[in-house]
Amino acid sequence: MKTSVLVVGGGLAGTSAALFLAWRGVDVVLVEKHPGSSPHPRAVGFNARVGELLRAVGLEDALPKSRMSKGFGVRRVRAESLVGRKYDETFWTPPAELSDVEHSPVRGVGVAQDRMEPILRDKARELGADIRMSTRLLEFSQDDEGVTAVVQGDGEPYEIRADYLVAADGHRSPIREQLGITRTGRGFMHTSRSVLFRAPLEEYLKDGIGQFVIDDVGFLTTYGDGRWVLMLEDREYTEAELRQQIVRAIGRDDLEVEIITTGRWTISASVADRFSAGRVFLAGDAAHTLPPSRGGFGANVGIEDAHNLAWKLAAVLEGASRPSLLDTYDAERRPVATLCHQQIFARNDGHNRDGEPEDAELFDNNAMHFGVLYRSDAVLGAGPDLPPAALPEQWQGQPGTRAPHAWIEPGKSTVDLFGRDWVLVADHPQWEEAASGLVRYERVEQLDLFGLSAKGASLVRPDGYVAWRSTDLPDDPAGALEAAFSSASAGTR
Repeated sequence: MKTSVLVVGGGLAGTSAALFLAWRGVDVVLVEKHPGSSPHPRAVGFNARVGELLRAVGLEDALPKSRMSKGFGVRRVRAESLVGRKYDETFWTPPAELSDVEHSPVRGVGVAQDRMEPILRDKARELGADIRMSTRLLEFSQDDEGVTAVVQGDGEPYEIRADYLVAADGHRSPIREQLGITRTGRGFMHTSRSVLFRAPLEEYLKDGIGQFVIDDVGFLTTYGDGRWVLMLEDREYTEAELRQQIVRAIGRDDLEVEIITTGRWTISASVADRFSAGRVFLAGDAAHTLPPSRGGFGANVGIEDAHNLAWKLAAVLEGASRPSLLDTYDAERRPVATLCHQQIFARNDGHNRDGEPEDAELFDNNAMHFGVLYRSDAVLGAGPDLPPAALPEQWQGQPGTRAPHAWIEPGKSTVDLFGRDWVLVADHPQWEEAASGLVRYERVEQLDLFGLSAKGASLVRPDGYVAWRSTDLPDDPAGALEAAFSSASAGTR
């Protein structure tokens, strides 16, 4: 069979890739070796930037409501037990500054990964993605024209021929290994055991603390839906021993505790030295293994990988952009993963027990979520002198950064204008005339947020990032816009 894009791996990054590709009308097949999501959820916090991406594809109302979406479950303390004395709260680093600036039309959401994945999967299927669970990749090869994969489900192996392959096959990534792509980073850190259980403990979450480092036991946290996970040292445990550890962590032995499952986790940190090879692209954990952190630098980064790659694949496949545009995926996303790796170890977030803290500048979490900078041939005007991240109000629409949020009317944000097409933001008739027949024109009055004068304009990419801007009206607006669009959309200068 033939398809435009084959996605290997049905976790958050892979399923998101299939979703975003299908939403753009791309013929996509996803294969996943497991029959469904892992019974032991991993990620639980999805930041507001990911919320914006899901809002764009029509999923905002489908997400379960969670108290964690209001900031619940982020505070962390050391404690004698869940019901015992609490002390030494570990605050966010850097501490959030009080600000009246609203960065997004949406908020983050606390949904466990095993609940999020089916939502993404169902929406992808609704949009036309061909998702094949219990289907394993056996081998693949690529040539100048495409990729040939041999996969197997319940029956005999069969071939899938695709123009491109997205490898979202996890941190061990056989595809990455076959391509010979090496990784850089802290590497192996430690191994932990875990027990997932359900118990009626909501009364102990009223103060907004959802993460507990329990003395002489381990790390206890909630998924916000009645389920809890206790992380323990790496050794074998009988069920009786697990129950004993849970009782010690809770501080009570009079509650009904249901053990759901157990797990063994290897904690490591690394970033692939290349995010692509020929017609194969790495995404999610295959591209970067980032330990769990309160900054949400793991699953969120993988979903944003998928979004960045999807619009570029769609543009190339439909002939709107040259294949050189795909080179900007590595140029844009790999520095973000490297920055996240650095920020995790520069923060006091529990991972520095395995080595020295990273001596690096700390960036505000809102800067990491909304203000990372892309430098690539799909961006005009992002020089080497700029920092890798900053708050949106500091960027003021700098090319290479996400277009800023402002309310246009009740319930509609500037962010809602982007995500599908190339858009010219301006408030001047000559720019409207220049955009005609080339890109979609959107009249926006809050031009100061984009760093523009009343006669300026910004060209925003299909992923909501500013590709170019003219702070004022040039002599030939149509010529300036056409040159910028031709360069940025092709990924060449």
